[in-house]
Amino acid sequence: MPAPTDADDGLPNVSEDSFLPIDLDALLNAPRTSHKPRILMLYGSLRERSYSRLATEEAARILRRLGAEVRIFDPAGLPLPDSVPADHPKVAELRDLSIWSEGQVWCSPERHGAMTGIMKAQIDWLPLSMGGVRPTQGRTLAVMQVCGGSQSFNAVNQLRVLGRWMRMVTIPNQSSVARAFAEFDAEGRMKPSPYYNRIVDVMEELMKFTLLLRDRTAYLTDRYSERVETAEEVSRRVNIRSI
Repeated sequence: MPAPTDADDGLPNVSEDSFLPIDLDALLNAPRTSHKPRILMLYGSLRERSYSRLATEEAARILRRLGAEVRIFDPAGLPLPDSVPADHPKVAELRDLSIWSEGQVWCSPERHGAMTGIMKAQIDWLPLSMGGVRPTQGRTLAVMQVCGGSQSFNAVNQLRVLGRWMRMVTIPNQSSVARAFAEFDAEGRMKPSPYYNRIVDVMEELMKFTLLLRDRTAYLTDRYSERVETAEEVSRRVNIRSI
């Protein structure tokens, strides 16, 4: 078999105008912002004593101690997806918070082996694109779940799939709290346990990834396929005007 030559590395199907070399300066030397990392937290239950909310509040305390600015979205009153216009106040609030955020935490109970409908409804209200702005692309994401019985990972696995679909950077670590009813005291504070320690681990990791990526998000999510499409759109528009 003959040795490959430089000619074999040709890319006849690539648009040379849109195929750019890796910009190490943009990747490694981006100007650093100094404001607190902005973290949005979503939970998936409306129960008065909601363990996903309690776990979220516990995680929020850890994030604040680590230096984050945290906002927790209350899903009460959020309509079912597509049942109302997108300018509904709760929908607008959720979308505005997503655009505001640099990182997110999604925490759902596991119900019937899956995330809850309340959790999914919040994610479904966040489109991939909204007026030219992607409300989730490039944000970091940590996933958590609480279980009524033995430990499971069904909900966090599903949340990971959704995070990837929403073009988010989902961190490797995750939290699953088994027998959640036994892990919180009467005041709603989480008791010391390996489950609590894991939540600390996850929030530490989320903060590190958020700080590392937030000034590079635009470059990291810049896609060749989208640059080609944009160039083609410009070309079509110019050609139409010349007819």
